[in-house]
Amino acid sequence: MKKLRIMLGYLTLIIIAISMLYPFFAMINLSFVPNGEIFSQAGRVFYSPLTSENYSNVFGEIPLSTYFMNSLIVAVITTIGQVLFASLAGYAFARMKFKYRDLLFLIVLITMLVPPQVNIIPLFFVMRELHLIDTYQALILPGLFGGFGIFLMRQYFLTLPKDLEESAKIDGCNVFETFFKIALPLALPAVATLSIFTFVSSWNSFMWPLIVTNSEGMRTLPVALAIFKGSFREITLWGELLACSVICTIPVVGVFLLGKKYFINDILKGSVKG
Repeated sequence: MKKLRIMLGYLTLIIIAISMLYPFFAMINLSFVPNGEIFSQAGRVFYSPLTSENYSNVFGEIPLSTYFMNSLIVAVITTIGQVLFASLAGYAFARMKFKYRDLLFLIVLITMLVPPQVNIIPLFFVMRELHLIDTYQALILPGLFGGFGIFLMRQYFLTLPKDLEESAKIDGCNVFETFFKIALPLALPAVATLSIFTFVSSWNSFMWPLIVTNSEGMRTLPVALAIFKGSFREITLWGELLACSVICTIPVVGVFLLGKKYFINDILKGSVKG
């Protein structure tokens, strides 16, 4: 009976995995189908004839390499900055004692309740006053700080044994040496988790780059996706849209594969503790 339940559990997981992976498989497959035959091929597992015309059209119609590099630069710098600042703030809230610490942390938690769309207009006016519109600074600065990252890192630092930090202090390490040599290396699972979430969020960001950029040289990939939709032109080029979607997905999958070891270990660690 126990083996039957295990088999049913695995079967259920396989069905769920297939149902989640099929749209990605269909997207990749249909991206190689000519525009005029995409809807006639819908519903099939394998499509024919296959062609790379959609990909060549994508690179020919828009400066995709520029969009790709813009997205990569913004996502990488935002991720590095978010992890650094969130780790420092989380460690301070977890280990240091200072005036109004709990009140400040409560304010950080409250910021998590504010929808990002509410901040778009004030942020735009701030960037305009600082003369940062249509620059990398405007794309990067708002993403360097976030309540979720601070909360995540603080909670993880609280789980670390204090004995290691006390031993470091006895050996003569100051606060920053203790943080960078002891606490941060031990928090790699949380760092990997925050890095994945931040990179994906920054990479997929559409509304803010659309509002704060004006020139072709500063656009990002999600904006490029919108170019192929009917709201930005007379007809929707589904083949090019699917090809561009595949290109957009590659870095996200790559980042997850690089950090999945720490990410999964973090989830398993939390489930065991629970």
